[in-house]
Amino acid sequence: MKIESGDLAAVMERDPAIIDEEDAIKYHTGLHAVSMYRESHRLWAEGKFKEARKINYEAHKLTGCDIHPGATVGEGFFIDHATGVVIGETAVIGNDVTIYQGVTLGGVSFEKGKRHPTVGDRVVIGANATVLGNITIGNDVRIGAGSVVLKDVPNNSTVVGVPGQIIERDGIKIDKREILRHNDIPDRIGEEIARLQAEIDRLNAMIKDISKK
Repeated sequence: MKIESGDLAAVMERDPAIIDEEDAIKYHTGLHAVSMYRESHRLWAEGKFKEARKINYEAHKLTGCDIHPGATVGEGFFIDHATGVVIGETAVIGNDVTIYQGVTLGGVSFEKGKRHPTVGDRVVIGANATVLGNITIGNDVRIGAGSVVLKDVPNNSTVVGVPGQIIERDGIKIDKREILRHNDIPDRIGEEIARLQAEIDRLNAMIKDISKK
C-alpha cells in the first residue's frame, strides 16, 4: 500500500493522538482508507474497474470507510476515524479537507451523471454530517457534526442543523488551530428552545399575577 506524503503529513498535523509516522503508517485507519482509495482510483482511471472495486471492497472491510474509486480527491485529505464514512462515485473533494467519522457525501438521484457533492479546499465536515446531491461546498467551510446539507454553501461559511443553516462569521477567517474544533459551533436549536422556555416562564408569571387579583 503506497502512502502519499501529503496524506501522511495531514495525519501528522491534524491528529494529536498519533505517536509518530510509524504509528500512523501502521495503525491509522483513516490513512489506510485514503491510501487504498488512491490505488483504487488509479486503477479506475485506467479502466481496470474490477481491480479497483476489489481494492475498494477490501478497504471497506479493513477500515469501515467506503470511498468509491470514481470519486476525485485532492491532496492532504484527512479522515479521522474512518468508520462509517461514505463518499460516492461522482464526489469531488478539494485539497486539505478534513472529515470525521460517519460522514456521508451521497447522492439523491439514480441518474448516472454528476449526483454527489463537490467540496472545496480546506473544508472541515464534522462527525455524522450528511451532504447530499450535486451541490457545491465552497472553500474554508465548516459543517457541524450531525448536520444535513442539501444546498450550496458559499466560501468561508459555517453550517449547522437539520436541514443545514449557514451561520454568518462576519467575514472573520477562522484561525487554523480553531478550524478543527468542529464541535465549537452555535447551537441554533438549543438557543430557540431556551428562547421558548423564557417565553413560557414569562407567560406563567403573568398568569400567576392575574390569578392573585
